Amino acid sequence: MALSPEIHAKINNWLTPSYDATTQAEIRELLASNQDDFLSDAFYRNLEFGTGGLRGIMGAGSNRMNRYTLGMAAQGLSNYLVQSFPGQEIKVAVAHDSRNNSRLFAELVSAIFSANGITVYLFEALRPTPELSFAIRHLGCQSGCVVTASHNPKEYNGFKVYWNDGAQVVAPHDKNIIREVEAIQSVADVQFEADNARIHLIGEELDAAYLAQVKALSINPAAIERQHDLKIVYTPLHGTGITMVPKALAQLGFTNVHIVEAQATPDGNFPTVQSPNPEEKVAMQMALDQAKALDADLVLATDPDSDRVGIAVKNNHGEWVLVNGNQTAALLTHYLLSARSQAGKTTDQDFIVYTIVTSDVLGDIARHQGVKAYQTLTGFKYIAGIIRDLEGQQNYIGGGEESYGYMIGDFVRDKDAISACALLAEMAAVAKDHGRTLYQEMVQMYCTYGFYKEHLISLTKKGQRGAEEIQEMMAELRANPPRTIAGLPVVELRDYKTGRIRDLRTNLETETGLESSNVLQFILEDGSKISARPSGTEPKIKFYFSVRQPLKSAVDFDLADKLAGEKIQRIIDDMQLN
Repeated sequence: MALSPEIHAKINNWLTPSYDATTQAEIRELLASNQDDFLSDAFYRNLEFGTGGLRGIMGAGSNRMNRYTLGMAAQGLSNYLVQSFPGQEIKVAVAHDSRNNSRLFAELVSAIFSANGITVYLFEALRPTPELSFAIRHLGCQSGCVVTASHNPKEYNGFKVYWNDGAQVVAPHDKNIIREVEAIQSVADVQFEADNARIHLIGEELDAAYLAQVKALSINPAAIERQHDLKIVYTPLHGTGITMVPKALAQLGFTNVHIVEAQATPDGNFPTVQSPNPEEKVAMQMALDQAKALDADLVLATDPDSDRVGIAVKNNHGEWVLVNGNQTAALLTHYLLSARSQAGKTTDQDFIVYTIVTSDVLGDIARHQGVKAYQTLTGFKYIAGIIRDLEGQQNYIGGGEESYGYMIGDFVRDKDAISACALLAEMAAVAKDHGRTLYQEMVQMYCTYGFYKEHLISLTKKGQRGAEEIQEMMAELRANPPRTIAGLPVVELRDYKTGRIRDLRTNLETETGLESSNVLQFILEDGSKISARPSGTEPKIKFYFSVRQPLKSAVDFDLADKLAGEKIQRIIDDMQLN
């Protein structure tokens, strides 16, 4: 692909003294080696400051994560904070994960905030994202940010922005910040020179306050005391979890925790995994091998910024299996609500929240337990928004989404793998106390509330053409929605972009009641649900499948699981998504 005149102009601008010598040398090397496709992708647009912040491949270029794109974002945020809180001391908390350049980027944004007269609380070293969310409210900050790209491959980094409630920014602040960032026309507008007197390092005191809140979530400490030697294998996948998960488990009373040492050291190259994603079995393999050797009870794995957790348990045949995000969210919801009820802690104001692409079994569990359940768009900022709207009126217990994120209690306003690891270990201890495994608890849960099986397909579409293809796929599904899928009539179409739900049998329309989001859902005659959603942070379009299957007894689980899997495969085949 030949470089366009517009891209040439941007490249020439980056070869001026406004940009450092290292950046210029990287660009000149790409020009000399005729890397036109690479340069085109690096400069064809500005790295978009989305509703949550920045995320991109690190390197030189306007569409890359580097000191200049990040600096302009931090300057835009600084400008908006100064406008939003006139006459106040503005405070911002800053954290980072284990990725390459994360500490450098955290210090860079801290310098920019301080240069704009903002007080900065910078964590002394890497910390989990949920602790950043906690720190914002604990320290009375107006905003906060964390340098992370979550579970993306090692080439990526990012910048997530939070508001004074400890949640990721939502309307109107998200759009207003974007406007301020886009108003920064040149790197000359960025105040890079730090005012070091305004930057304060934080660490152990915050850790202690955060861990005290995690410990307070425990519902059944007596069971942990009896099962304190529950054999747990934990891997932080070279990320921040090593700083908090072992401490949290020890604080609850677990004495038999085994760390996967080869993955214990924080390392942005993630040398033992292709992608540090606890959703993938290959990333969990070292932990699974160690669990087999030790005959463990539970495997826990957290992603690099420790906001998501993956688990593995032994099934009824003694084989180690991964428990997916929907199953884990359901198990946590079932445990939280039933254990609180048994402990006499339930109130009429209790509620849970889950997202529109998460298993509807969560709603069934809540109804069965007499607890309110709310559904919202994908993203914990929306779950946090419901907590904010209902604060002082109703009592948030927990919530989650299928992508391995869970939030228990409201002291953190983002997904939190640390507290989730603590409660998952407690669940396993309670099950063992009753002579059962966590897998057996899951099967019994589905017998009680109804069996759902879910599956996810992510189609990666990279670069400029990939982004166009994703938009074309969504446009086609809207223009020509399928009338049948896998031989079953589509009876309901939910378009969260238009906010309309249409019953295709009666043509009656109702409203979703949620803000606009580019998500389509097709509901089949048997209750199966198919969702299409472009990712907001990655070059992917995601298809979610959820089906129900009758299940009367635990002995029928394997057959029900097999039949549900075959039903999902028929849907995938018919939609040509293989």
